[in-house]
Amino acid sequence: MKSGPVLAQKGVRYHEPEYWKFEEARNRPTMVIITVASALIYANKMSFFEAFTDNMKNVWTEWELRGLILLSLILQILLILLGKRRKYIARTWIRVTLWSAYLMADWVATVALGVISNSGRQNPIPVKDKDTLLDKKHLMSFWAPFLLLHLGGPDTITAYAMEDNQLWLRHLLGLVVQSGVAIYILFMAWPPAHSWLPILSLPMFLAGLIKYGERTWALRSANTEQLRESLLTLPDPGPNYAKFMEEFTIKKAEGFHVKAVEVIEEAPVPIDHSHAVTGHELVLKAYDLFQTFKRLFVDLILSFQDRDASKAFFQELSDSPETAFHVIEVELGFAFDVLYTKAPVVYTLVGCILRFICFSSTFVVLVAFVLLCRTETHKYQLIDVIITYLLLIVAILLEMYAVVVMIRSDWTDHWLSEHKRTRDFFLMPCLKKPKKHWWSNSMAQYNLLSFCLGDKPATCPGIQKLLRIYDFREKHRYKTYSDASPKLKAIIFNHLLEIMRSSNDDPLALCTHRGSFVLKQYDLPKFEWSTKVEFDQSILIWHIATDLCYYMEDGGVNTANKEESKQISDYMLYLLVMCPALLPIGIGMIRFRDTCAEARLFFEERSSVTGDGFKFKANACEKLLQVNTEVLPIKVKGDRSKSVLFDACRLAKSLRAMKEQKWGIMSLVWVEMLAYAATHCRGNHHIQQLRKGGELLTHVWLLMAHLGITEQFQIYQGHARAKLNDE
Repeated sequence: MKSGPVLAQKGVRYHEPEYWKFEEARNRPTMVIITVASALIYANKMSFFEAFTDNMKNVWTEWELRGLILLSLILQILLILLGKRRKYIARTWIRVTLWSAYLMADWVATVALGVISNSGRQNPIPVKDKDTLLDKKHLMSFWAPFLLLHLGGPDTITAYAMEDNQLWLRHLLGLVVQSGVAIYILFMAWPPAHSWLPILSLPMFLAGLIKYGERTWALRSANTEQLRESLLTLPDPGPNYAKFMEEFTIKKAEGFHVKAVEVIEEAPVPIDHSHAVTGHELVLKAYDLFQTFKRLFVDLILSFQDRDASKAFFQELSDSPETAFHVIEVELGFAFDVLYTKAPVVYTLVGCILRFICFSSTFVVLVAFVLLCRTETHKYQLIDVIITYLLLIVAILLEMYAVVVMIRSDWTDHWLSEHKRTRDFFLMPCLKKPKKHWWSNSMAQYNLLSFCLGDKPATCPGIQKLLRIYDFREKHRYKTYSDASPKLKAIIFNHLLEIMRSSNDDPLALCTHRGSFVLKQYDLPKFEWSTKVEFDQSILIWHIATDLCYYMEDGGVNTANKEESKQISDYMLYLLVMCPALLPIGIGMIRFRDTCAEARLFFEERSSVTGDGFKFKANACEKLLQVNTEVLPIKVKGDRSKSVLFDACRLAKSLRAMKEQKWGIMSLVWVEMLAYAATHCRGNHHIQQLRKGGELLTHVWLLMAHLGITEQFQIYQGHARAKLNDE
């Protein structure tokens, strides 16, 4: 017999058997059970997630403010410890850490103030009764002034970069708004019916207001426009021409034979510095020079009196190049403090008074809170009491640390020297003879040969390429550091002195030398082609030529000026590749990439270039020098590719023919290139480097300015005063 569905398809009326209905009825209870079980499981899951979410909400609500307070404390400690150290640590880790802490500090303190201000509408911490809630509000209102204190920041850093100083108006607005929020929080906790904490909040609010105001004032003082206006002298109308000509006309009308005779204004007699300049006298001189030459930082000009006075001082230091550079270091240290710290406020009488008020307020509040906790500690949770103690103790310790930093500074040495005093009255040894650092005293190094040979393989290159950071990491992987030795400083200082003495008071001519002076001095016209090309091209040619000469000599032979030439060579390439903004405008990166591409292709075609370390590079240099360069590369390759690889080989072959004499010439050529780069870099770019551990380029730039080798001396004479002669 055919089944029911088949019969139905043929049009036969068919009645479903009854046993089918019995089967459906038997399955219905099972479906109900499954449905109920699913609903129960879903309900249990929902209740579990709701309970978990509620617990998380409670934990977040309870620890949100506490976590923000503790994070703000940690950030303040990082800022005060690293803020000053970045002046003499030229490493990436300190810049990244400080940058992160600087950006987060204001944000965290602002958010924490917002959380406290919302506590009036909703309770941020679970409580059991109204009295407990009131106690929590009193405690949180006591925390608010500390956040204002944190917004003021430590003395060691007000601006991470020069651009932050331009935003002083934004910080002024923040001062008004956040102070208003703090006042609102204190108002909501008033009257202090159940606790003395709202009263203790008042002196802390005063300290926080002072700190925030100090930061805003320091930012305004270091603002470029404000700094430039403060350095401008009073308007000078010059001699009264109208009055002079009136007298001239009257005399002439009376029948006198009158003529105007120019009176030459005598230059001031330079102070004798022939004796050794050490200790406090050096700090005094550095401070005086800073007060004059800080005009260079905002692109103002200097007078001929300024030039002559500084030239006379540094010429007397011709036998002590290290002292000359030390003066520059101290001078740039003053510049760093003025531009990036609270020095414009702290190192004044008003600043000292404000510091005393802040410290006294915090100390009094700490003592009062200790006494208060003996009677009211049961009102608060233990963790909140601990956080409050941390806020007070850390605030006291940071104030004490700031005072120690202030006492150990060059500003204190300057004040002591002016008042004929010494550090002997300080009891602590670290205050009597503090160990100071003014800059990193290091030069970043970058080597094209190492980069092209790939002698520093990457770690996990596949992952780096996937994250698209391979090129960035590859470029930074080959950056190293080398100390600026006293011998290197002596070579630089002595050659700059020699250039200055041959100048005939023409600073514009002095700023154009980039190897031509020494080549002319040694009568080497055959090398002039390498210094008359574009500056970035000249750097690359001389860099490769220096490496070819360096690695083709015995590594154990220490020829005079050999290591110094190598140091400046690698430093100049570092500036070209990593800091192009510090060099004159050009296509340096295009030349560098094209040269690297040609070098890599050359080494790949000659797989026999093998070895390790010095021998590896020596083998590569030997292969390069074996190439015949009789025909100029540009005639063979054209000018589409900007590679200078074999132009450098031509130069290296000529230099090697000079035997031992070449290193003396090469070192002086590199000094001139360094000086050319320094004097053609804007002052604002130089002062940006102070926050990165300092650059040798900046020290050379300021030294050149003191020697009169700068384009910012544009006033050669004073007033051409005249008097009337009757005949």
